[in-house]
Amino acid sequence: MIKLKDIVFDNDRPFVLIAGPCVVESADLTMETAAAIKEITGKLQIPFVFKSSYKKANRTSINSFTGLPMEKALQILSDVKEKLNVPVLTDVHTEPEIDAAAQVADILQIPAFLCRQTDLLVAAGKSGKIINVKKGQFLAPEDMKFVAEKIESTGNNKILLTERGTVFGYHNLVVDMRSLVIMKELGYPVVMDATHSVQMPSSGNVTGGEPKFILPLAKAAVSLGISALFMEVHPDPPNALSDAASQLPLNGLENLLVTVKEIDRIVKKYE
Repeated sequence: MIKLKDIVFDNDRPFVLIAGPCVVESADLTMETAAAIKEITGKLQIPFVFKSSYKKANRTSINSFTGLPMEKALQILSDVKEKLNVPVLTDVHTEPEIDAAAQVADILQIPAFLCRQTDLLVAAGKSGKIINVKKGQFLAPEDMKFVAEKIESTGNNKILLTERGTVFGYHNLVVDMRSLVIMKELGYPVVMDATHSVQMPSSGNVTGGEPKFILPLAKAAVSLGISALFMEVHPDPPNALSDAASQLPLNGLENLLVTVKEIDRIVKKYE
């Protein structure tokens, strides 16, 4: 169990929603999306953490959008946190970024491709923040034990483990739902990333995706009992500056949450 103010991450408790646009595109879009998600989750009584990256260090093409200047993007995230009174999650990519990101974020996220970078994990752990680690597309779920141990070596045991699909041949991912069970057995709250899991990596000069599978994957994951559901949500995915093919349209979020909350309620037996 991990507590963040009045939010609890626990595989046996009602799930938390971690959601927001893939990357900070502008102040208006970020704030408006966060406010809309907060309104929906408030109505449905679902705990909410806002997610957006201040930078996208991993892009297919050199010409892809990587983000606003770091200081500006972090200020936008800080404004969302203060004005809407919501916790914030964002990615860190290098050790020098951690101090600045930790001043704003409640949860620091280690991207999947960086999940074995020992120095990054240790530096993130030393921040004292909750650390969400994406399971590498190249790792077996039981290997996440060693990833978590690197963070715990700093005395920080506030660790979330996230499933986001596994490489399945070229340009494709597959989700092995056994991963959620195995990572739960390691003793950590487990998160399901239902949007990155539908990606089709490096499809040409961009990453493709099959968003029709977001809801089925979310339903399947929640049925196994998870602590949180992670989704990138955008008001206009086709025109998003990052992950345009895999983000969930904002106008589809409420119906999805109604469905998965009912499954979560039945599995965990709460009213």
